[in-house]
Amino acid sequence: MARIVGVNDTSSPHSKIEPGILYFGTPVVLISTSNEDGTPNLAPMSSAFWLGWRAMLGLGARSKTTQNMLRTGECVLNLPSDALADAVDRLALTTGSDPVPEFKQDRGYHHVHDKFGRAGLTASPAETVGAARVVECPVVMEAVVESVHPVAEEDEAQRGSIVAIEVRIQRVGVHDDIRMANTEDRIDPDAWRPLIMSFQQLYGLGPQVRPSTLASIPERLYRGPDIERARALAPSLRVP
Repeated sequence: MARIVGVNDTSSPHSKIEPGILYFGTPVVLISTSNEDGTPNLAPMSSAFWLGWRAMLGLGARSKTTQNMLRTGECVLNLPSDALADAVDRLALTTGSDPVPEFKQDRGYHHVHDKFGRAGLTASPAETVGAARVVECPVVMEAVVESVHPVAEEDEAQRGSIVAIEVRIQRVGVHDDIRMANTEDRIDPDAWRPLIMSFQQLYGLGPQVRPSTLASIPERLYRGPDIERARALAPSLRVP
């Protein structure tokens, strides 16, 4: 029978804290978008999660990346490996917005127009969208904006400052060295080493702790209609 601990039980291992952020560890994403003049913008973020071939991206409503995505309706989600930590960190405290918004000035941000050059990364054309891919990232996902959800609209102090953008993936490209051997469409989790952001610090992913019972479900059973929709756009492309 399960033991229930009372709220006033002094044996509880938890103590109350109020951290300024709740970023307990998520993969870093480099979002590339197109500026008004056609040049590429690149921004790191880690407030993202995936459901099938869709992603939810938590972004500042006034960021250059958000403005570009809402204007063009598209982006590329580039996933860096832990080997690209230095490149990602070179983008810290930079913004494509000019002038720099006051709240970002207060945090030490400065304007950089050539984000790819700043990071030392290489841009290459995407197949289904106008935004650029990052050649060095082992995973690139071309996406279109499906919907925008305001966050904290009930709070006058936060209203209009945060959005959750739902995007639909149209093309996935990967480096061959992270593909699972003898399969067509699977990633080898032992070869893929994502860069993780945890409480403002960059980490790699540790080794497997144990096999998961969930893995007994064939991955093909998760394939949804968005894959067929994406397949109809153009032939598949493998990134060298």
